[in-house]
Amino acid sequence: MQRLKTKIQDIILLEPRVFGDARGYFFETWRQNSYKELGIPDFVQDNLSRSTYGVLRGLHIQEPHSQGKLVTVLWGEVYDVAVDLRRDSPTFGNWEAVLLSSDNHRQLYVPPGFGHGFCVTSQDAVFAYKCTDYYHPEFEKTVQWNDPDLAIPWPVSNPVISAKDVKGISLLQFKNG
Repeated sequence: MQRLKTKIQDIILLEPRVFGDARGYFFETWRQNSYKELGIPDFVQDNLSRSTYGVLRGLHIQEPHSQGKLVTVLWGEVYDVAVDLRRDSPTFGNWEAVLLSSDNHRQLYVPPGFGHGFCVTSQDAVFAYKCTDYYHPEFEKTVQWNDPDLAIPWPVSNPVISAKDVKGISLLQFKNG
């Protein structure tokens, strides 16, 4: 497993060792002791979503009960974004974006206190994530995916957004609580 450099120290981008041959490939998607050495905690919930091209989900966070997430693309490709929403952080409002795909096998650990979202850039994608806390819908908040203060260069010009995500709040509204 190789840890790749990110702009925000607490975000962990991983490139697992993939063992491939004419039959296909094999790699470990989770091994508690290896990931613990990298500072990634244990998980309590696994989630799976399937989306088609242009679907944009996010930017989601729970407050309280913030979730750390280890995200992996099992099929297809996504543009994955983590935004630092820790109000007392020197990198508040900064974000990291990476391409995750079933071809590159990379994983991204999004720590608690970060907003998370992704946009599907392939025909469809199957997205898996492990969470450090349970989903509490009553505490979920959405920061606007297209907030000009974030200026995230999403790769799709007319993304498909849920009604819930359309009602997201600005970064400034989030900061002011």
